[in-house]
Amino acid sequence: MRVADLIKKKGSTVTTLPATATLAELLETLDDQKIGAVVVLDGDDVAGIVSERDVVHHLRAGAGSDSALRELMTTAVQTCTMEDDLTHLATTMTQGRFRHLPVVVDGKLQGIVSIGDVVKARLDALEAERDHLESYLRQ
Repeated sequence: MRVADLIKKKGSTVTTLPATATLAELLETLDDQKIGAVVVLDGDDVAGIVSERDVVHHLRAGAGSDSALRELMTTAVQTCTMEDDLTHLATTMTQGRFRHLPVVVDGKLQGIVSIGDVVKARLDALEAERDHLESYLRQ
C-alpha cells in the first residue's frame, strides 16, 4: 500500500499553525483536535513540526507557554511523498523514533501520516487477507 492510498481513505486534512503561534495556542489546538502533532508553516512551506514530545522537552527546560513555536519546533522535518510504501514508512518512523510524517509533493503539503495510520492500514490489509482466505477455504 502506498501513501496515496492511505490519504485517499483518511483524507488530506492537516492541522497547521504559523511559527509565530504560541505554545499555549499549540496546546489548545492539540487538545481540541485530539492530535499529537502540528505542522508549522511559513506561508505555504513546511517550516517545522511540533509534537507532544517537543512540548515536554521545552517545558522541562523551563520555558513558558508564551514561547513561539519557532523556539520548540523540529526544523529538520522528514517528509514522505504519495508514492512511498507504507512498510518503508513504518521502518523509517520506527528507526527515527517519530510518529508523524508530513506528505509533501512539489514542495506543497498534501497530508500527514501517523504511525497509527500505518498500523491501522496494515491491520486492515491483514484482515482483508484473512477474510479472503476464509472465503477460499469455504468453497
